[in-house]
Amino acid sequence: MTLRGRLAPSPTGVLHLGNARSFLLAWLDVRARGGEVLLRIEDLDGPRIKSGAAEAAIEDLAWLGLDWDAGPVYQRPRLACYRAALEKLAAAGLAYPCTCTRRDVELAASAPHAGEEGPLYPGTCRGRFADAAAARAASGAEPCWRFAVPAGAAVEFADRHAGPQRIAVGRELGDFVIWKKDGEPAYQLAVVVDDAEQGVNSILRGADLLPSAARQTLLYQALGHAPPEFAHVPLVVGSDGRRLAKRHGDTTLSQFRAAGYDAPALLRWLAEVSGLAPPRRAYGCARDLLADFALARVPAAPVVWRGAL
Repeated sequence: MTLRGRLAPSPTGVLHLGNARSFLLAWLDVRARGGEVLLRIEDLDGPRIKSGAAEAAIEDLAWLGLDWDAGPVYQRPRLACYRAALEKLAAAGLAYPCTCTRRDVELAASAPHAGEEGPLYPGTCRGRFADAAAARAASGAEPCWRFAVPAGAAVEFADRHAGPQRIAVGRELGDFVIWKKDGEPAYQLAVVVDDAEQGVNSILRGADLLPSAARQTLLYQALGHAPPEFAHVPLVVGSDGRRLAKRHGDTTLSQFRAAGYDAPALLRWLAEVSGLAPPRRAYGCARDLLADFALARVPAAPVVWRGAL
């Protein structure tokens, strides 16, 4: 089986240092093992999608020297594929319509980040409605759909960076949204359908998505697919320990480019903070990092952004 990973930016804004590090490590992890890379644009985040952001992300990735063997593939034209998966889950009794809290549905729209998991869903609508029409009649609005986590379900997997994991999905995460009220798939369902159909069998991403690996594993199994291997690496955070964001200053790649930094300067910083190179070693392009790459060398602690490269 061909090893295939993916780069999957969401065009909700421009790429920053944290995104760049995750994408670089994902690319290195696949390329160092002789695998293929797919580029996917995850453009299902509704009103948060920014005009021109997809093109900017592609340009930034290319500027870093990251390449891909297939894509870009966009999610929006694939709505029928996600709908078919939802119908399969519903027919098997593994998904149910839900009329609860708008905030839960909003959080389901995009990949969750640390601190955004929200309260455990109490299962209010589980078994409440015979079908979507009954839910619609009761609430006067379109329902969302939740995955019915099997009682006592626990997911165990060996994360290639974070180590052995065991997540009791029902007790720790609860039934989660897989289809939004606006008629589009939620993040959890869309990425599982995409990765399974597009042959992605190795995923490296930020540690904030570790709980999503458990949710997605249940979806893979329910849809009849083997889950991929996962690796979750620590995030880039600000001095306050929180995930890198606008409050920590402008850390976008476009800002560094406008300030006169070239790709080798940024790659050098990313390599140093990722444990891949001695301080001040120069790199001409991303491929120069392959010789030094080993996932085991990536530190277990988050990278703290101090305000300068």
